[in-house]
Amino acid sequence: MLSTTRVKLSIMMFLQFFVWGSWYGQMSKYLLTQLHATGDQVGNAYAAFSLAMIIAPFFVGMIADRYFAAQKVLGVLNLLGAVVLYFITQNTNPDNFFYLILAYCITFAPTLALTSSIAMQQMSSPEKEFPGIRVLGTVAWIIVTNIVGFYGFGDKVTIFQLSMYSAAALGIFAFFLPNTPPKATTSTSVSQILGLDAFRLFKDRSFAIFFLSSVLICIPLSFYYAMANPSLTDGGMLNVENKMSLGQASEVIFMLLIPLAYTRLGVKKMLVVGLVAWIVRFICFGYGDGGAGEWMLYLAIVLHGVCYDFFFVTGQIYTDNKAGEKIKSSAQGLISLATYGIGMGIGSKLSGMVLDMYTRPDGTKDWLSVWLVPAGIAAAVLIVFVLLFTDKKRVQTTKDELVPGNL
Repeated sequence: MLSTTRVKLSIMMFLQFFVWGSWYGQMSKYLLTQLHATGDQVGNAYAAFSLAMIIAPFFVGMIADRYFAAQKVLGVLNLLGAVVLYFITQNTNPDNFFYLILAYCITFAPTLALTSSIAMQQMSSPEKEFPGIRVLGTVAWIIVTNIVGFYGFGDKVTIFQLSMYSAAALGIFAFFLPNTPPKATTSTSVSQILGLDAFRLFKDRSFAIFFLSSVLICIPLSFYYAMANPSLTDGGMLNVENKMSLGQASEVIFMLLIPLAYTRLGVKKMLVVGLVAWIVRFICFGYGDGGAGEWMLYLAIVLHGVCYDFFFVTGQIYTDNKAGEKIKSSAQGLISLATYGIGMGIGSKLSGMVLDMYTRPDGTKDWLSVWLVPAGIAAAVLIVFVLLFTDKKRVQTTKDELVPGNL
């Protein structure tokens, strides 16, 4: 790969996650403090992203990949997204916010696949070259959340203004990316996008249990994304966005440990460690505070690397090995659709309902009770998984096979 191409792709990936990180983790605090939204309205706003993630594969697989150059589609979607973000910055109605954020997420969600596609099509060896490009996304997330925390506008409309300007910049920059023409031989079908070809894997009971566990654990995951920021703020922690960026830093660190852990522990033990980490972090969120118990909040934050990498990334490797070459893409597509679409969609809606349930008449929130709900769900998933999942085959993996996680 030419050095100029590498630089362009790195900038693309950096801007992609800078746009996302500007608003995603802070949106709940903004809604609660500025728009005085209910918990249900907050949950609906995060569920909008999951709805968009269900729609996105159809857009990319059946339209963008077939008829248009990927970099041009990326540019247009980001420019449209910037326009929608402008209307979000002008909105003061929490009910209308859902429709606006849904419209924005529909423009944003396809860009996650497009940026990966653009990058990989410029590479001769994606498994070796892509991680070095993709990690710029995690770096961008860390940087932008620290900017938000340092200047203290996590609960202000500024988060969407920052995202709007960044989306406009990426939209313009996209037209200068290496040409990635439509795939003339693409024959993507609805069944391929839905991952229906991978349904044969459900004949294996352990894979079926893993799949079910993946969907269910995304329910507690949604609690983290939607509720961690306002919970930490109410708990008395200062500079919340800066400190939450430690979660992304830990994600990178534990990503590097996966090859060693995978070889030593095998897939079942790694997945169990990930599930236990989910339970511990939610308990820490519930019982921690910004005073003597602040160490528990720090522990909850840095456990993000174990929670995400040891379950989701390990799960991607397990799925890849189970599926084989013929249905590998379908299997990963099915997992992504079920987890980020269905699982997180349910979790987002449920988190808002739970928050309303434990909001007192004076407006204060019983965060301990809120966090014990996802802790209980994670515990139930752990019990089912331990009892029914069997790791019949250990598969060796190497660092080159791994790609940094989503957030």
